[in-house]
Amino acid sequence: MDRQPLFLTLKGRRIAVVGNGPIAARRAATLLSGGAEVVVFAQNPCEEFSALDAFTRGDLTADDAFAGCTLCYVAPDGDEPPDAALLVRARTAGALVNVTDHPDISDFINPSVLDRSPLIVAISTGGEAPLLGRILKARLETLIPAAYGRLATLAGEGRAALADKLSSHSARLRFWERFYDGPAVEMALAGDEVGARAMLDHEIWRTRPDGSSPDHDVRGEVYLVGAGPGDPDLLTFRAFRLMQKADVVLYDRLVEPAILERARRDAERIYVGKKRAHHALPQEEIGELMVRLAEAGKRVLRLKGGDPFIFGRGGEEIDKLADHNIPFQVVPGVTAASGCSSYAGIPLTHRDYAQSCVFVTGHGKDGPIDLDWSTLLRPNQTVAVYMGLAHLDFLMQEFLKRGADPALPAAVIENGTRPNQVTVTGTISDLAAKAVEAGLKGPTIIIIGHVVKLREKLNWYAPNAKATR
Repeated sequence: MDRQPLFLTLKGRRIAVVGNGPIAARRAATLLSGGAEVVVFAQNPCEEFSALDAFTRGDLTADDAFAGCTLCYVAPDGDEPPDAALLVRARTAGALVNVTDHPDISDFINPSVLDRSPLIVAISTGGEAPLLGRILKARLETLIPAAYGRLATLAGEGRAALADKLSSHSARLRFWERFYDGPAVEMALAGDEVGARAMLDHEIWRTRPDGSSPDHDVRGEVYLVGAGPGDPDLLTFRAFRLMQKADVVLYDRLVEPAILERARRDAERIYVGKKRAHHALPQEEIGELMVRLAEAGKRVLRLKGGDPFIFGRGGEEIDKLADHNIPFQVVPGVTAASGCSSYAGIPLTHRDYAQSCVFVTGHGKDGPIDLDWSTLLRPNQTVAVYMGLAHLDFLMQEFLKRGADPALPAAVIENGTRPNQVTVTGTISDLAAKAVEAGLKGPTIIIIGHVVKLREKLNWYAPNAKATR
């Protein structure tokens, strides 16, 4: 994110608008409606300026024309280039400059705005696709009724009283989460503002010091959430909702940073990641940590790459929670075999090539696992191997020793679904050498079977020039 979104208080600020046309006039009108002190620099103002009577006329010939201005909007007439000297003068005076249709020389960009005051939603495409921003705004218009502005006002009216009663930020957060799930919200959205305010006041009066209601005890809870293989768009709606509720996030190395960013901003983050033969926190201690946090009343998000119940040791973790009567929820995620194979253009099953698929792990506590080779060598079957990169050569040799066709197609997908995804294809006789040549380091998923032949035709995801090797 190369631009920081901000909501600037306009009231009392001196803001310059340079331009003669309708764009400049509309910008001035918007700024005036927000309480800004608007100075308009227009030699030949269009008719729309006549409807505005609260602005000050400025003189560009004055040396101090932009003195005291926080912002300066420049709307050139027609397609003529902006006056570079004028921009220098405004910036020298301390103003940030916006030039209409010229994001490359602007200090800031005005987003498309959905106004449900005091609720404001702003959408920006960084100046690259303003029409797309307006399209998204139009869609949000139908999703966010005007009544949400009344709801925001109601919440604002109760903030001071709640702050006087509850000094803890976490206690206040608990109160508002409970409030937004309650009947007062429906009253406000239905237009009964008096009734909603009375109910809000009553809830503030009766709330406990920890933010809970007398009707409910505050209890810790654990959310075991599958984060998928990497692409944040693969998160489920339920996963995202719980990520916004958690007080503490426990995450491992397979969780993409972009996914972690979708957790609540003020949540505590604790890294409990594991690499091969090196654990930042042993598995037993992770379970104990979740128990301690939950018993302290925290809502704990255990965020795991892929799906927590497919080679994710999720069952072990919630077993510990169950022993201590800790409430928990499990949210499945897109497992690596499914997500990575899809992004590599390799279907795990296909009517002409594979009628079954087997998931196995290639790595145990003490090295490679002695797999059930008779099960894996069945015809018309796909084998997906998790955590097998370190023992790839051993696994391929074992396939060959047990009579597998040396020409059986196979693939290794590194960082599947991510921008740096790399897919290496070959056969079980040469895949290990190709993986070494490509310098793969993981995380990876290995796909073995005739479905790999379909990649050349079905490959749709090419994030960079190194995506295919």
